[in-house]
Amino acid sequence: MKTDSPTPLKAGRPRPWLEHYDYWVPRHANYPRRPLYEILRRTAAESRELTATSFLGADLTFGELKDDADRLATSLARLGITKGDRIGVMLPNCPQYPIAVFAILRLGAIVVNVNPAYTPPEVAFITRDSGLRLLITLDRLVPAVTPLAGTTALQTIVITSLTEFSPAANAPAAMAGTLRFQDLIAESTIDLPRVEIDPEEDLAVLQYTGGTTGVPKAAMLTHCNIFANTIQTELWHHRSVERGRDRFLMVIPYFHIYGLTVGMMRGVWQGAQQILIPQYDVEMVLAALRDYQPTYFPAVPTIFVSLLNHPKLREFHLDRVCTFNSGSAPIAMDVLEQFERAINVPLNQGYGLSEASPVTHSTPHLAKRQPASIGLPMPDTDVKIVDLETGIRELPLGEAGELCVSGPQVMKGYWNRPDETAIALRTDADGVVWLHTGDVARLDEDGFTYIVQRKKDMIIVDGYNVYPSDVEAAIHSHPAVMEVAVIGVPHAYHGEVVRAAVVLKPGQTVTPAELEAHCASRLTEYKRPRSIEIRDSLPKTAVGKVLYTKLREEAAAQHV
Repeated sequence: MKTDSPTPLKAGRPRPWLEHYDYWVPRHANYPRRPLYEILRRTAAESRELTATSFLGADLTFGELKDDADRLATSLARLGITKGDRIGVMLPNCPQYPIAVFAILRLGAIVVNVNPAYTPPEVAFITRDSGLRLLITLDRLVPAVTPLAGTTALQTIVITSLTEFSPAANAPAAMAGTLRFQDLIAESTIDLPRVEIDPEEDLAVLQYTGGTTGVPKAAMLTHCNIFANTIQTELWHHRSVERGRDRFLMVIPYFHIYGLTVGMMRGVWQGAQQILIPQYDVEMVLAALRDYQPTYFPAVPTIFVSLLNHPKLREFHLDRVCTFNSGSAPIAMDVLEQFERAINVPLNQGYGLSEASPVTHSTPHLAKRQPASIGLPMPDTDVKIVDLETGIRELPLGEAGELCVSGPQVMKGYWNRPDETAIALRTDADGVVWLHTGDVARLDEDGFTYIVQRKKDMIIVDGYNVYPSDVEAAIHSHPAVMEVAVIGVPHAYHGEVVRAAVVLKPGQTVTPAELEAHCASRLTEYKRPRSIEIRDSLPKTAVGKVLYTKLREEAAAQHV
């Protein structure tokens, strides 16, 4: 299914947002029809000596980045990796991440992003569901993944360490059953195979998400999807491709689609220096802001909350940053207003989802702003609001319904999930493919979009999606648990935290602390419940469905 359209938006529907673009933003662009590897190739060809990454005090130029990626691609090809193979990248922000991603893309293989904080069961699910052949990860994470080799399609594990590309330049010790990242680069002369890639059809990335239904699945993103979104965000920011001018402070992880597209891909395309932070630490971030004076700082709301609460915030000259951008989760208006008062720089926010590569909306920079909104659609991105009952009838401006988007950044579908694809992607009478987001929103008369209610069940903690079904499954695996229901409750710092209501089996006893310990071995930290309530029963409908809305009302009444 082709979702990329090189033609302007079809006429006949009102699009008031086009009148409120910043003066430099075009209404239409002709997006590249080239593989994503071209992003690195062109920048390295034009600006080989410019700094690409700065990490723990060590720099890597674009020429070095490309050479390492090409050598790694050569080694992977000799290991039998070919077009269409799924390759896992389980790394925090570090130079090895872009090296690995561009090497994989050069071979026409598919990048599968894996959060390095995932527990063994979570990694096992992605490994089996995607059919990973090879996984690139940190040496300290090997014990969690080696059991998968031999029981899944996973054949090869490549290890690296955070210090490998630091001034210390320490490669990990050899480990049985693994290959070393540095060895694959050092032992290889560049001998790249010829690979034919159809950018509109061939997949570049499998990005795991709960989608619109909360069931874990992988969004299939083509080379054109991500390339188009990279260009859309560049056009929006009015940062012409003047190599070496921009500096991106990358705290948001590359394995998150937000960091991959608006950070890594856009940064390489523009020849920007990317200052990499492997794990959020407020002192490290403030030091980077002071020392590197980045021009662009994309982050999530919890990071801005943390910065605001730092007693010496004003000493670090944040007003020298050109653009702050908040994404991945809604930002509270009081946080946005406090930040702008403290720094005297606008804090933009945007909206997107993995299924859209991810950006669909963002705040104008100099044109009219509506701070409570998620902004305006990107160029060549169409938006409509449809009724919640049928999902077909388009609603007039001002009425709330399901937000639907279309554009060249919209995914091809879900990996091996035709039923879920049919729910999320629907073609109208004009042949336009619409992504049904599952979010309830409204459009005002100027075309600004406001999210009224997020997806029914999804919880967003620190910008990460948490799906209640994952947490419920972990708690339900305890032998004393009969029923469990999980909701998200507001939190001043994290945005939301997980809360669980549990009913025990007759005659069984277990404490909330014991259940929390049970979850610790099964769930990543941000997915774990912050509070667990043992109750006699769960509120239900007449047909036995749990009333999650009632649980949320009870939690709100308790001021949790």
